[in-house]
Formats: sequence, C-alpha cells, structure tokens
Amino acid sequence: MTTGVVQAMKKQRWKMLLVTMFCYLFFYTGRHNFGWAAHQLADTLHISYERVGWISFSMLVSYALGQLINGNLADRFSPKHMITMGGLLSVAANVLISFSDSFVMILILWSLNGYFQSMAWASGSRIISNWWTTGNRGLAFGLYTMAAGLSSVITYLMSILLVHESWRNLFRIPVLFLAVAVIIFFLLVKNGPDTSDADAGDTPRQKPGWKQGYLEVLSNRRFLVVCLALGFQSMARYALIFWLPLYFLGTGLETPGSQVWISLLLPVGMATGAIAFGFMSDWLFRSNRIISISFGMGICSLLSAAIYFINVKSGITIATLVFLAGFFSYGPQANFWPLAPELLGQRYVGTGTGIMNMVAYVFAAIGEPVMGKFIDATGNKAVIFIVVTVIAMLSALTILLTGAFAPTKINEDKSAVFV
Repeated sequence: MTTGVVQAMKKQRWKMLLVTMFCYLFFYTGRHNFGWAAHQLADTLHISYERVGWISFSMLVSYALGQLINGNLADRFSPKHMITMGGLLSVAANVLISFSDSFVMILILWSLNGYFQSMAWASGSRIISNWWTTGNRGLAFGLYTMAAGLSSVITYLMSILLVHESWRNLFRIPVLFLAVAVIIFFLLVKNGPDTSDADAGDTPRQKPGWKQGYLEVLSNRRFLVVCLALGFQSMARYALIFWLPLYFLGTGLETPGSQVWISLLLPVGMATGAIAFGFMSDWLFRSNRIISISFGMGICSLLSAAIYFINVKSGITIATLVFLAGFFSYGPQANFWPLAPELLGQRYVGTGTGIMNMVAYVFAAIGEPVMGKFIDATGNKAVIFIVVTVIAMLSALTILLTGAFAPTKINEDKSAVFV
C-alpha cells in the first residue's frame, strides 16, 4: 500500500469519525430533555415524581431492548441507514409528546422514543470500528463518547433557556437540530472503507448469523462481567443526568441565578471526562481499560459522597464538585466501548456493543423510579448523591472481577492498520 493511499485512508477515517460524532452530538436532544420537563410535567398531569420516574423507566427499558436488537442488526445491515431512521423517528415522537396531555400517551410515546434512539449508538460504534480497526482505538471511542457527553451539554443548554417557558417547547425546539444533523450525516458518511453507501461494511461472507452473534457474545464471561460493571456506571450516570436538574431547581445556593446554570457543568464535566479517559487509557494506563475504569468510578463515588456530606452552599465549591462528578461518572464509559472489539473481535462489535448498552440501560431504568421513590419518601433531593456513591463504588469493584489486567487481543487484518 503506497504512502498516498495510507494518507488518504487516514484522512477518510478521521472524516467518518467526525461526521458520526457530529450526528450523535444532537441525539440527546431527543431524550435528555425529559429531566428538565419533569417538574412542569408532574404539575400539569398532577402525578408524583415516582410516576414521572416510571415514564423515564419506560424509555430506558425500550432503549435497552432496542440495543439488544439493533446492535445485532448493525453487524448485518447498514448502520448508516439505521442511524438516519432512528433519528428522524425520535424527532417525530418528541413532537407528538409536546401535543399530549395524557400520562398514558406520553408513557407510550416516550417508550417508542427509547427504541428509536437505540438505533444510533451501536450503529455508530460499528462505523467507527470499521474505520479504526486498530491503533488509537481508545482515542477514537473516547472522541465518540465525548460527542455523547457534549450532546448532554447542548441539551442542557437549550433546556435551561427553555425551562421557564412551556414544557412543550422542550420536546419541540431541541430536536429540530437532531433532524438537521441526521440529514447531514446521511449525505456524508460511509459505513466502512471500500463500501458503497448501501453496504453495512462487511461482505456477505463476513456477516455473522444473528444466533451466532448472540452465542459468541454471551459465552464470553469476561465480557459479561464488563457489562455488569457498565450497568452500575450507567445507573450512576443517569441518576445524575435525570435528577440533578430537579435538585438544582429547588436548592438554595447563595447566588439566586446560579442554581440551574451550575447543573450545566455536569455534562461539561462528562464530555471532558470522555476525551480525557480516551487518552488516559491509551497512554497513561497503556490500554488497560479495566484499571482505568475502576480508578474513575472509585473517584466518582468519593466525589458524590463529598457533595452529600459536606452540604456546601457556595456556588463555586458546588460547581467544582458537580464538574468533577460529571468528569468521573461518565469519563470511564469511554473505556468500556473499546472492550467490545478487544474482547469479542471485529465481527461482533455491533452485537457486543448492543448487549453492553442494553445492560447499561436496564440498570439505568431500574434506578429511575427507585430514585423517585427515595425523593418522595425523604423529601430530600440531595439523596441522589448518597445513592450514586454506592452505585459508583459497585462499578469500580465489579470491573476488577474480570481479572483482565490486560485486555484480550484479537488478531485483525493488519492491512487495515493506519498509524
């Protein structure tokens, strides 16, 4: 392979990564907007926070089920088309919710939205894995995870600007950006090197059967332990993402206008943590994802405990703690995704990523009504931090059970490596 061809391929793989990141940058506008609508929604529908938690639960369960299905489909069909379809259907579901006044209808539509949203992450991972077969894969997935973190920043920012208006605008305006991003993505992205826009990135000979994919993934014990640790990490992350806006809308910091804006530092910290942990796992921890994850979740646990027990009122202090909580609660997730190709091999990236994300969102879903129940029972919104303390520590300890202090290496096509 000539130097010119190698340089062209390097340029192309960066282009595909950036286009996929750009698309996912707006995906959370279709699901992280719900937490900001929770207060007004509860008042409008005259329901408890526990029932609001069940609406969130329905979306997360549907998202988890969708991951189980769509991750496998991403290995067999075009991930490009799956992302496009999922994004546009999510926009439609959000807009329909904005016109609804029924608890049941919102529950159904938000459940459908969870499935539509699930069509994106594993498919995007498939595209990135097709282009980044080896070499700095931690960086590539760190950047991809950072895009998801920045998506939360964008959603939080839009929601803060809209939260004092009708809750219906939270389901109408932000998703317009998702619609535009999905169309641009569809026009620019290719599923993999030397494939047409209609291809899934694998030749027919390479595509695994759906049963074969599930059997290979579910028989890998190390991978299943990784999924369990990711489940705890996701539960901690969503406890912060969903309930922190509610906490800051009702807490009493010393600067009246600062409460809501401080919450923006959570997703900012998450996005920063994602790219930081992508670098850290490749260079500081020498691709040892296991230790990197355990380190990050352990620090997250200590920070959450500090926020709860110190009970600070200073805006600057709490802002710093919230940023760091976001940094360490989400950053380690960037180290989970490279474990799919590293433990399972290139053929099962979509299926493995889908199962990982399914477990993550099942755990997150279970946490939502439970957290709502805690808040209703105690009347103390700060209880979210002590719950996150316990969950994050469980993630830090569980990941060590893999016993894999160096990830399993899979032999791949060396001709596809571009340093």
